[in-house]
Order: sequence, then C-alpha cells, then structure tokens
Amino acid sequence: MYKDVLLFIDGEWRPSVSGRTLPVFDPATDAEIGRIPHANQADLDAALAAAQRGFEIWRNTSAFERSKIMRKAAELLRQRAPEIAELMTREQGKPLAEAKAETLASADIIDWFAEESKRAYGRIIPARSAGVQQMVIKEPVGPVAAFTPWNFPINQVVRKLSAALAAGCSIIVKAPEETPASPAELIRAYADAGVPAGVINLVYGVPAEISEYLIPHPVIQKISFTGSTPVGKHLAALAGQHMKRATMELGGHGPALIFNDADIDTAVKILVAAKFRNAGQVCVSPTRFIVQKDVFERFVDKFVTAASALKVGNGLEAGTTMGPLANDRRLAAMEILTADAVKLGAQLRIGGKRIGNQGNFFEPTVLTNVPLQARAMTEEPFGPLALINAYDTVDEMIAEANRLPYGLAAYAYTSSQKTALAVSSRVASGMVSINHHGLGLPEVPFGGIKDSGYGSEGGSEAIEAYLNTKFVSQLAI
Repeated sequence: MYKDVLLFIDGEWRPSVSGRTLPVFDPATDAEIGRIPHANQADLDAALAAAQRGFEIWRNTSAFERSKIMRKAAELLRQRAPEIAELMTREQGKPLAEAKAETLASADIIDWFAEESKRAYGRIIPARSAGVQQMVIKEPVGPVAAFTPWNFPINQVVRKLSAALAAGCSIIVKAPEETPASPAELIRAYADAGVPAGVINLVYGVPAEISEYLIPHPVIQKISFTGSTPVGKHLAALAGQHMKRATMELGGHGPALIFNDADIDTAVKILVAAKFRNAGQVCVSPTRFIVQKDVFERFVDKFVTAASALKVGNGLEAGTTMGPLANDRRLAAMEILTADAVKLGAQLRIGGKRIGNQGNFFEPTVLTNVPLQARAMTEEPFGPLALINAYDTVDEMIAEANRLPYGLAAYAYTSSQKTALAVSSRVASGMVSINHHGLGLPEVPFGGIKDSGYGSEGGSEAIEAYLNTKFVSQLAI
C-alpha cells in the first residue's frame, strides 16, 4: 500500500520541478519502499508564493470557519487512522499500535487547536482619559516555515501545523525525508477538509538547503523547529539574524529520580514502557535513572526483568513491543555509546548488540554504574539505552538531574510530598512529571529550557507564538 509521495504546493500534489527523487526505506527490512520528490529552489519559490497568497485568504477567514474545517480534518484523520498507521510503521518502524495511537492523538491535538482558534482573545484596557478606547488585538504573524523530525512523523507536524492554522497563518512544512508518507496523509486530511489552496504547503529535500533558503526569505515570518540541539542553535541564529520569531523544541537527556520511598513496581512498569517506546527515539525519553541506594538493586533487577520481556521485531508483526531504529546511523550510535561506557567501567546488564543482519534492530540495553565521563551520560542517546546509577541523598540526586545543559523533561517517583515539592521546585526542566507520565497532552504546555529550546507546542501557550500583539489607542472625535 506504500506509494511514492509528492510535494503539496498551492493545493496540488505534484513532483519536483527537477524530477529528482530520494528513496524511502523500511527500517525493518532495509528494502526501498518508495520515493519522494527532492524540492529545489523553484519548488520552494512556488511554495512561498502560494503561502503568501494563502495567508491573505486564511487570515480573513473567520475563527469560527477555521475551527469547523480543522475539526473536519480531525475526523478524517480518525477515520483513516488504520491505513495511516500502517504507512507510518512501514517507514518509521514503530509497532503498529504505537503508530495508530500517534495518529489518533494527533486528531485530538487538531481538535484542541480548533477550539483555541476561537479563544485568541484581545482585551480592552481602561483608559485614563474620557473618549479614549485602548484595545489589544491578536493578529496572525504571517507565513510559517516548520521543520520536523522522523521519530513522530505526524505528531511533530500536527502541533506546528494546527497552531499555525488556528492563529490564521499559512505554513510551509519541511517534513522528514525518512518518513514522508504519514505526514503527507495528515496534510491530505486537512486539504480534503477544505483548507484553501496555498494555506498548507509540503516539501522534502536536503534539510540544510531548505532551511537556509526559507528562514531568511522575506515571506516567512516565523519558524518552528523540532530536532537536535546543534541544528536548532544554528537555525535559531539564522532566524535571529533576520528577526524572525522562532519556537525551538530540541534535545533532552531525561533524568528519572527514584527515591527510597517510591512504589518500585509502579515506577518500573511506567519507566520501562516510556524508555523503550519508539525504541527510545523520543526527546522526552527517560534516560538517566537516578536511584537512591536503598532501592537500587531492587529497581535494577525489576527493570532488567521487564526490559528482557520486550519483544523486538517488525512493527507490523503481532506481539511486537519494540520496533527497529529508524536508520543505520542510530545503530552505529548505540554501539559506540555502549562500548564507550563499558570500556570506562559501566556494567552491561542486558543488551548492547545489534539483532541480526537485516533491519535496524538493537537490543533493549541497560547499563549500571556508568561513569559520568562516559559519552552516553552527556550525549542524548536517542535509542533503547537505559543508564542507571545509585545515589545517597536527595540533594545528590537533584544535582545529577541538573548536571547537564538540557532541560526538557524530568521524572520522579516518591511517596513523600516534601520530596515531590523539592523535585518540582529545584529540578531545572521545562516539564516535570511525578509518579506518572503526564506529558504531551494537547491541553498542557510542551517545551524545554536551556539547551532543550524555548517556546511551547502545547496548551494555551502554543498559539501565542503564531500571533502578534497589536495595541490600538483611539480618541473618539
């Protein structure tokens, strides 16, 4: 069922002007399953012109009408979820159940922003003088350029796309070349729901070439990027040179603090599922497990047992709980990080090796007593690698959680309200979840601090980045 994917420009699905294409591979089989068009400057110019025209149409479409169209897109996405999930699994590798859950959750995100479009309120400020009216008006910032990664092919696009549309902006999406078909289906749902031509545009190609052309272009007024910290810093600097508004959702190295008074069974169940979801290729994945000494061995034993029970395989096969890594670069990274940690004295409890010679399969891997100088303790692994170390005190644990320049997501397990308060107030992170994993819902903020970026892609905060604030003061005459 996998088909070649096309660009979407000015309401039409079309190949690139040059006719150049790039291959798409199934990470479970290494087989080429399709091709995508490689956009060149002529394609980007067409998308920019379309986005400019589309913006003038969409900004003048009422919030009520925008909301109706968006909700229709959400319903189409739900109806098509089984077919879209299979496309996602074929190109990205995650188990079919995870792919379907991502698709359905994305429909919920659309619904949330559809309602937010009707709540982008301004306000009246009481004036000091008679006859003066002081108004604050919210206006769409303009055409947006969005850059998204391959780990959540629909989820990462839908947040940017839906926030932009809710605000009245048009958008050019540079979707991931590794996983092009599922985000294309998201955009197809929007197009079929009635979004006017030019409002949404979709391109693929060499990421650096596209970003360095779109970001400085005078049509583009805002960028939104999800990806690695080094690339994000480069794009943020480029946006800054041109005074473009930017939202940056960058890497993380999620600390998970397990205290002596934690419910260990609950912590293990939730943390194993979170760690190995999407084969660990999740920016908010718990990675450094900071465990208080009295429960260290018990936690490790239970964690290793649960991780050993995972079934690694093709995401389309029944019973698979962890699919392949998305590309061979991640395989090499896992091997290098594991070998480096073991060389420096870490204990390999399970895993550490590639599985088979076909596909990008890697064993769920658990390392304990990992030296801080190991690369995995400072570089985001972005794979099925759990690093578990023991600590004595609450202060030591919080210090380790804050050691790195990242600050995206952090987790803690404790039955003490005092300890929970210490974590929530002292751990430097954009998101903190205690005794459960409550991140990523449409209605809650989603974003980091420090090297993990800035801005929010969830909650009522998300739409603000796509709106300009205009103050109007009028004296009646």
